[in-house]
Amino acid sequence: MTVTAADYLWFEDGFPGLAEAYCFTLVKDLAPAELLQRLDGEAGPSLTGVAALLEASYDLGDTQQLVAMAGVGRWTLMIEPNGCLGVSEERALPASAGTTWISHFSNVNGLDSFLWAEDATARLAFEPMFPDSRWGSTPDDQLGTMHRVGFHFGADAPETDQSVAAAFALAESMTKVRPTPEFLCTAAFTCGSVRIR
Repeated sequence: MTVTAADYLWFEDGFPGLAEAYCFTLVKDLAPAELLQRLDGEAGPSLTGVAALLEASYDLGDTQQLVAMAGVGRWTLMIEPNGCLGVSEERALPASAGTTWISHFSNVNGLDSFLWAEDATARLAFEPMFPDSRWGSTPDDQLGTMHRVGFHFGADAPETDQSVAAAFALAESMTKVRPTPEFLCTAAFTCGSVRIR
């Protein structure tokens, strides 16, 4: 079955607190504990569901970022409420050594980013609202998929912005991992904190 942005229109309405500022990262063949170590993080308590993640992230303050991780097949999904470590090339590229790293971020201020890295190299990076401008070592490798999942190309503005949903769809197309509403509400996350300043 072909995934498109339409498959993720539920995210912004169903999880408005998380959708205000989120980063979702998928890392292949790397356990949560090792991922946290690569980000120089400190382990914290496990939490269940994104509502608990949001509450815990507010308690950390401005110098620490909550990272919540759960295994999904061969991938580890890392969620950052109000964070962007996953798309920060300074942090993500070294952490992607020897693996595949797919991450997307958006916040209410109109900032967004998508990053595909492999073995410490950025293969594709772009702003989901402006997919015409891409960079990385292979910036056009996913271009056909980007068109298919629903990114808007060209000068004409779409009637409704679906760039967040399209970013989720592109990540699923590349990893075959689909985070569902049920998963986000019930998954047990291994959590930690990463110093950001």
